[in-house]
Amino acid sequence: MQDEVFEEMEKAIAAGKPLVIATVAATRGSTPRKPGAKMAVREDGSFRGTIGGGCGEAEVWQEAMRVHETGAPKLVLVDLTESPEGEDKICGGIMEVFVERVV
Repeated sequence: MQDEVFEEMEKAIAAGKPLVIATVAATRGSTPRKPGAKMAVREDGSFRGTIGGGCGEAEVWQEAMRVHETGAPKLVLVDLTESPEGEDKICGGIMEVFVERVV
């Protein structure tokens, strides 16, 4: 899975296109992916790789799109301990995901 993210980085750099990389930096409790998991998000919103899927990944994707706009890196706290909407935040842990743009 990591290889596809690195391939996407190589393509983006060669083409001179911006790409945002989201990397799980730290976890506590039960999480779908562990530190080092990566997702590459293109300017058009399409992506390769995964940091776990579901609501948590969607939250990070939204932040990645903001990073595309601003260029400012961000540390995103993804709380999977409970969901007020009763959705799929069932893992019970917390992930810290570093989101940065590469050009």
